[in-house]
Amino acid sequence: MTMTESTTWTPNPSDLQQILQLLRDSQSPDTEMQRAVQQKLEELNKFADFNNYLVYVLTQLRSEDEPTRSLSGLILKNNVKNHFQTFPPEVTKYIKEECLKCVGDRSPLIRATIGILTTTIASRGGLENWPDLLPSLCFMLDSGDPETVEGAFGALQKICEDSLETLEMDAMTEYLNVLIPKFIVFFKHPQPKIRSHALACVNQFIFGRCSVLWNHMESFINSLFTLASDSDAEVRKNVCRALVMLLEVKLDKLLPHMDQIIGYVLERSQDKDETVALEACEFWLTFAEQPVCKDLLRDFIPKLVPVLVKCMRYSEIDIILLRGDVEEDQHIPDLDRNIKPRFHFARTQGSAKTGESADDEEASDDENMGDSGDDDTLSNWNLRKCSAAGLDVLSNVYHEDLLPSLLPILKEKLQSSEWEETESAILALGAIAEGCMKGMVPHLPELIPFLINSLNSKKALVRSITCWTLSRYTHWVIQQPHETCLQPLMSALLRKILDGNKRVQKAACSAFATLEEEARTELVPYLPYILETLVYAFKKYQANNLLLLYDAIGTLADAVGNHLNRPEFIDMLMPPLIEKWNALRDDDKGLFPLLECLSSVATALQAGFVPYAEPVFTRCKTLVQLTLQQEAAYKSNPELEEPDKDFMVVAIDLMSGIVEGLGPSIEGLVTSSNVISLLFQCMKDVQPEVRQSSFALLGDLTKATFHILQPNIGEIMPVLAENLVPDLISVCNNAIWAIGELAMKMGNSIEPYIPLFLNQLIEIINRPSIPKTLMENTAITLGRVGFVCPAVVSPYISQFIRPWCTSLRNIRDNEEKDSAFRGACAMITVNPGGVLGDFIFFCDAIASWSNPKPDLKEMFYIILMSFKQQVGDESWAKFTSQFPNLLKERLQTHYGVLPPAAAAH
Repeated sequence: MTMTESTTWTPNPSDLQQILQLLRDSQSPDTEMQRAVQQKLEELNKFADFNNYLVYVLTQLRSEDEPTRSLSGLILKNNVKNHFQTFPPEVTKYIKEECLKCVGDRSPLIRATIGILTTTIASRGGLENWPDLLPSLCFMLDSGDPETVEGAFGALQKICEDSLETLEMDAMTEYLNVLIPKFIVFFKHPQPKIRSHALACVNQFIFGRCSVLWNHMESFINSLFTLASDSDAEVRKNVCRALVMLLEVKLDKLLPHMDQIIGYVLERSQDKDETVALEACEFWLTFAEQPVCKDLLRDFIPKLVPVLVKCMRYSEIDIILLRGDVEEDQHIPDLDRNIKPRFHFARTQGSAKTGESADDEEASDDENMGDSGDDDTLSNWNLRKCSAAGLDVLSNVYHEDLLPSLLPILKEKLQSSEWEETESAILALGAIAEGCMKGMVPHLPELIPFLINSLNSKKALVRSITCWTLSRYTHWVIQQPHETCLQPLMSALLRKILDGNKRVQKAACSAFATLEEEARTELVPYLPYILETLVYAFKKYQANNLLLLYDAIGTLADAVGNHLNRPEFIDMLMPPLIEKWNALRDDDKGLFPLLECLSSVATALQAGFVPYAEPVFTRCKTLVQLTLQQEAAYKSNPELEEPDKDFMVVAIDLMSGIVEGLGPSIEGLVTSSNVISLLFQCMKDVQPEVRQSSFALLGDLTKATFHILQPNIGEIMPVLAENLVPDLISVCNNAIWAIGELAMKMGNSIEPYIPLFLNQLIEIINRPSIPKTLMENTAITLGRVGFVCPAVVSPYISQFIRPWCTSLRNIRDNEEKDSAFRGACAMITVNPGGVLGDFIFFCDAIASWSNPKPDLKEMFYIILMSFKQQVGDESWAKFTSQFPNLLKERLQTHYGVLPPAAAAH
């Protein structure tokens, strides 16, 4: 094929027939035929005017069937997406002209295809490089021809979605000054599809930074209200979407109409079209975040709550999609396509062991509502889940004030003979657990046994949601007598872990993991029964639920720690884990959850893991080495497949767990391998998760076998200093933690390296709104470095002592806190003036100790008495008079340093 010189292009009939046959063949279900077509298409892409043939078939060849014409357009769209910059100018010009000519094609399918192609060209080639596109489409809106208007709007809507950033540039303002008022006028068009397109176009600009819409805001809102009761579901959906967005950015414009808006959205939340109801329900989630919500919505709560609960009921189609009538399916293997990918979260270390990573603190609890419905085979977000999330957020606004409107409804539904009603009520009880806990406490002694009994329901969907709801109340359960609450709940969940239904198994495993996190060592007396159940589940579970079983075992190990290190427990637990370990290939992503699980188990078993340490540690090292080799090969030849570094991350994390568990006895495995050189490579990796895990392993190796690392300190410290970047929270956290561990081992030999990181640590601890774990680790590392080099750090103490104190007052007594406070005492002894302005905070931090070691307590006493003597009795009395009563009481009880009047107050 060759491109003609003239601007009027005519296809070669023979070539056209070849391409048409190719398009027809591509619709064949035969795999070999499709592969041959794909190869031929790639060959044809080498000819410049192949794309002209494609647009010709799409726009001109009306004798051809519509699916073939549309397919031609979609192939062209993909070519535009992948190769547009290589199109000759004359080809680009011809395609653009043909698209504009046929925007109003009689066929809805062809119109839609042209719209997609048009916006792809605008997006890839730049809207500014097609100057006649917007004026042409705008002109077509006034054509009076329904198909042309609809086609133009279809293209404009896609352009508004895909090229919004370009449209909001100053150069486009003149176009928007025409288009946006025109869109609003079309809200009144008699054709519903046009109204929907027009509103969808305007909605794209609500979150934008363009001022054109704000100049027409009154007109927009008034016109929006005229569409409120539109007969078309798509229009109503777009009205609800607009209201939700306006809540966030232009609440002041809605406030005068808020009662009417709330009434309208309440009505739409019950819309017969579920997609409209879902958009309406989003309103409650967004509204609850607004400070005005509590007052404005209060009078509507008695009407809103029943609507949300009603929307939480499974529909008939939901039950069919979930196979809700299938009670036993544990024998059915999971299909490969249904096995969910497991994403590994790199290990986050912390001196101030808070039990959660820095990233976890940033995570929103909203994610958990996705599990509440347990309907993962439906769409990720549906009306049921949105309604449950809405009830959840409202419970956090109104707390127990929500219950008078809610509890009578739930009581009735819980007693219903329809299992769907009972199930929705149990979901609602789980949704309000956090926000209404105080008001629910009087009901829990009766409710928890009822829920435990509901685990025996004949319906798997009731059993599964009951597991989730019970997990939301575990914090209360563990505070009650074990025989009345914890034991019955634990036994019931363990039975459901062995349920014959995979959905129930999954929900029970997740709920039991939550119970493990809350109960921790309270579970120790029941370990034989727990382990017996979890190990037996290995024989029953299919691939998907094995992932959750690994998580439950790993969480148990984290919860009970070294209590797991008993021969009879090891003999029960390790054989099935090692059997799975040996069965998985090095490139099987099923290793991820198993490695995470083994990491926790190794840490808990400590010396009990020794018989398994050598083969596991060696395989981890091999996984790291293999990934590094694959990456080197990929860098040399980018056509190779890029390695998945998650294999390396999970392997490093398991090595960390083994090192932490075995302590100094790991030395032989470290010295007989190249682990240290591999670690140094990983510490410099471009992927943050790799560095994060590497620094955790570095810290654990420092604690266990520092002398092996000592010769390389000069290489290690600059790398750690380079990673003190708080935007990468967990990487920064682990680097800081490792510096603290190194300081405790190096002593004053760390002094030459302090300038590398001290200013960064001070900057981080003074940052507003940094995560709790990062704050605590920074404070502890500052204290530890100050402990070994007080003369170097003490001149800076005034720059960090206040956040240092407020951070560490909140952690429990432990060795890390001990070393940090010894450092503070050492620095204050060298530079007492540095804390003078913030001494009340240091007093408060001292009082946070429950039981400091005698010599540390003596240090506190000496510092307190020194300050008292330095300022004199009168000033000391005046200073301590401002202390809160609890602080006065603790300081006087433990240190006796307050004047009689202040102490007696």
